[in-house]
Parts: sequence; C-alpha cells; structure tokens
Amino acid sequence: MMRRRSFVAMAAAAGTSLVAPTQAFVRAEANPATPMKETIPQTGYAPVNGLRMYYEIHGSGEPLVLLHGSFGAIDLWGPILTTLAETHQVIAVELQGHGHTADIIDRPLSYEQMADDVAALMDHLAIAQADLVGYSMGGTTGLQLAIRHPDQVRKLVAVSPNYRSDGYYPELLAGLQMMTLDIFVGTPEEAAYLRHAPHPEDFSVLVEKLKVLPQDFAFPDEDVAAIIAPTLVALGDSDVVRPEHALALFRLLGGGVPADLTGDLPSSQLAILPGTTHRSIVVEHSDRLLAVIEPFLAAPMPGAA
Repeated sequence: MMRRRSFVAMAAAAGTSLVAPTQAFVRAEANPATPMKETIPQTGYAPVNGLRMYYEIHGSGEPLVLLHGSFGAIDLWGPILTTLAETHQVIAVELQGHGHTADIIDRPLSYEQMADDVAALMDHLAIAQADLVGYSMGGTTGLQLAIRHPDQVRKLVAVSPNYRSDGYYPELLAGLQMMTLDIFVGTPEEAAYLRHAPHPEDFSVLVEKLKVLPQDFAFPDEDVAAIIAPTLVALGDSDVVRPEHALALFRLLGGGVPADLTGDLPSSQLAILPGTTHRSIVVEHSDRLLAVIEPFLAAPMPGAA
C-alpha cells in the first residue's frame, strides 16, 4: 500500500498537480486554525468550443480567473480561492474533462486548446480582461493564454509551470508513463472525479490523456518572450519543475537583470519558496504562496501613474 501511494504521489507530480489541491481542501476543512469561509457562488455552464465548461464566480472586485492543475476541481482550492475572493471577483474554472466539465472523448488535452477554452469562457461572460492565477497544468495553460490571447490577460501568476516538457525532472516523466487507473483506486483524485463528473466512467480516459499531456511539448522561446502581461513565476525549491527551468522562463519574461544598474525592475517576478515541494506549495504552504501572489496582483501596472 505504501509503495502504491508513493507512486501515486510521483505520478501526481509528473502529471502537474494531481493530489495537492485535494489535500489542501481536506486539511483546511479539518483544521480549525484555517477556517473556510462559507460562500454562495454564482455557478453556470458556458458553451465553448464544443464543451459545457463549468465555472463558479466568488467574491467581488476586479476579475481573476483561477485555473486548477491536473485532476483538480474548484472545491479543492480551499483557502487559496477564498482568500483571493476577498479582493477579487474570482472566476474559478473546471477545464476539459475535470470536475463538472464533461470531456470530449476524441479531443486530446492540450495547453493551447485549454487556453482557447478559457478565452472563450471569458468572452461568454463578457470579461474583456482579467488577472489569471494557474497552478501547474493551469499555470502552463495560463502561459498559453497570455501567448494566444494577450489582450485578455492583465497579470499572470503561474505556479509551478513549465513551457517545455524537459522542465520536469526526467524520472518523473518516465514514472508518468507507468501510471495506470489501478493506482488511483481509493485515492482522493478518484473520489473528486466521481463526486463531480457527469460521466464517472470516463475517469480512465482522463488518466490516459494526462499521461500524454506533459510529454514532448515545447513553447517557442520567442512566443514566451512576447508575453506582455506582467508575470509572477512561483515554485517550490524542491518542486518537480527544475529550478533551472523556472529561471530560464523568468529570463524569457524579461527577468534576471541587474536592476540596481539599469534603474528599473522588470515587470515579471520570480518566487522560489524555501522548503516547499510541488505538492506542498498549495497544501501546507498556501499561506506562503498567497504572501507573494497578493502583493504582486495589488501592485500598480508597469507604467501606471
């Protein structure tokens, strides 16, 4: 049993989030030191690109789109969602094949398609521009949204993202190839899917698609460098995304310059949280993550008076 759980954890990390949001939600529910605020969100389904994409709107203020990682669902965000909703109108999304959003069985998952789906959802809701916070698969999708639909992204927070498959440690990608449906039996990932999915029998399809998604992709450097939205790249110092990769991404976004000499800070930022893993960044250490997200979002846009 311990070996199976360890493999689920490894596959979860390679699959760009899997179990972390589940644990964040469960622990927040169980721990009176981190109470969850009760909210009654506006909910709906948007007809976008052949999907009935489920979304919830929490709080009020400037719009912020929240994108989960692999095997995620809105109710697994815990204090990250509720805290952001104190200052923003949070539009929390469930991507293709996740949560309440039914899969299109013959349509592969791709970061480009998911970005287009989110852009179409924003059009459906008449949201011209929003901040975007994405975790893992959602952070990588956020990069594509900023590339493909630049006018729709005001600021981007990409948590544990990558822009190339080699941004992951190779042993994780190898482990992902061995991921089977059986290892999810009795796990929170399976429970979350069965709790929400319109077609629970499709869980095996999602597992197979998420084995493929992180493999052999690369966003052209020039596309990443052309992102105009100020971007915060955040990850743990013991993440499954290699720190060298995060630094390369930060440099493409205009960071990594001697601002003491140039006189100007870059519009993008890099936060590497100490003692933090890919999983724990949204579980045990959501407070650390929010401590860098909130001031980044609250700061004036570059060039603002």
